[in-house]
Amino acid sequence: MSEQEIYERLNEVFRDVFDDDEITVVAGTTADDIEDWDSLAHINLVTAVEDEFGIRFKMGEVSSMKNVGEMVDIIKARA
Repeated sequence: MSEQEIYERLNEVFRDVFDDDEITVVAGTTADDIEDWDSLAHINLVTAVEDEFGIRFKMGEVSSMKNVGEMVDIIKARA
């Protein structure tokens, strides 16, 4: 799976979780960039990403991810 395909699928997940069709994520996107991205939304997002890609993040990965680019790196390594 290419990085571009991962970002395309992540965009759909983010748009669904945050109910905002205008969201487009890039490597540097963080919780500060999306208005409703709080701790509860983060849990919903992680679960939705896991379901979309058929992976499970480790707890340490979830707490240490600083941006979407780091999420993509983990997905690439597992998918």
